[in-house]
Amino acid sequence: MKLFTIAGLCLCLTVLGPGLNLAAEEPVLMMATTSSTDNTGLLDTLASEFRKAAGIELRWTATGTGKALRLGENCDVDILMVHAPAAEKEFVEAGYGIRRREVMHNDFVITGPEGDLANIRGKSIREALTALRTRSALFVSRGDNSGTHKKELFLWKAAGLTVPEKESWYVQTGQGMLSTIHIAAERQGYTLTDRGTYIKYEATLQGNPPLTILTDGDPALMNQYSVIQINPEHCANVNAGLARKFIEWIVGADAQKLIGNFKLLGKPLFTPNAKP
Repeated sequence: MKLFTIAGLCLCLTVLGPGLNLAAEEPVLMMATTSSTDNTGLLDTLASEFRKAAGIELRWTATGTGKALRLGENCDVDILMVHAPAAEKEFVEAGYGIRRREVMHNDFVITGPEGDLANIRGKSIREALTALRTRSALFVSRGDNSGTHKKELFLWKAAGLTVPEKESWYVQTGQGMLSTIHIAAERQGYTLTDRGTYIKYEATLQGNPPLTILTDGDPALMNQYSVIQINPEHCANVNAGLARKFIEWIVGADAQKLIGNFKLLGKPLFTPNAKP
């Protein structure tokens, strides 16, 4: 009797299984992105809304842009969201990525102690970096080949200055943006950060942080974020269809509105700027 029951049960499951609709797994899109999109909480919101809209689960690795690009080159992810335009264009030109689309921007700022001993408050980025070098003011760099680090290196050179990598007042953390800000705060130093991560830092300290924004508003400080699909001709196993759906969704009106409305402490973190 037991044998009959078990056999019958197995037969029923075999015959009826497809009709039972047992929790079919959602397709998964793998992304490599920057720490700023993760730290701010924006990706949690985007992932939730994308799942509702497309039935696709978004999973991501948050790291510096340099490492994110390597993950794409090594076929470890399906899509990138990064913020180093020059490196991104090289990535696409090398055949590793396709369909690069601008999504949003914020800006970089230099933060430092309220006392501002280097006297950079309100100055242009060129004047600020020159003052920091002249006064040997402690500057804390990410030093991790991230988009922020790439921007910082560009800014030193654009100001006509040698990158002070061998100077005792120039400290490289090799860590993410929030950790770097905290180290700068502990040591009463200056650092370059994207505004969104600074607002997140400000929020974690209930709006009363030891570092304040001293230099901002310079056109050279614009911080553009883009998405790039990994090229299926380079990576045969990439989920090209899922990546394409995400790109179409994030540059669309609903996602762009979501990005524009995303705030911390009542402050917008990113400005949507996808082109039709």
